[in-house]
Amino acid sequence: MGKATILTLRIIIVLAVLGSLLVQTVIVPLLWYDLEGEALWGRIAFVTIAVLGVATMQVFAICVWQLLTRVSHGSVFSVSTFRYVDVIIGSIATAAVLTFALAVLLAPGDVAPGVVGLICGAALVLGGMALLVVVMKALLRQAIERDNEARTLRSELDEVI
Repeated sequence: MGKATILTLRIIIVLAVLGSLLVQTVIVPLLWYDLEGEALWGRIAFVTIAVLGVATMQVFAICVWQLLTRVSHGSVFSVSTFRYVDVIIGSIATAAVLTFALAVLLAPGDVAPGVVGLICGAALVLGGMALLVVVMKALLRQAIERDNEARTLRSELDEVI
């Protein structure tokens, strides 16, 4: 991966995290205030889903940043990389569950059924993304195994020569 790509991704991550901090400090309190006429449990549920949803993005961003650091240092093909990939999978799966929970909360209310269906579809897509990262993790595992095999074969060849 080129240096320009890594730099671009890091700029996007910084902007996304700054935006998420704005959401947590400004938008979420305004959401709480806007839901003033609703039942307390509903207000708590919506605000909790919003805060946790933003947190999943922040965790995802931090892990991607760490993976980019490993890529730039040439150390991405390491077993320790799996820790970040596992956290990414967990954060995407958590976002999927939170999105579905939002749809469940909205379903009995005045929200149009199509909107609830769209939110359920978004939850399904997020779940699919988590599964895609699981597949990519398996590919990373295979690449690490091949890298280790190549290193072993090179070492054996060096001994023979």
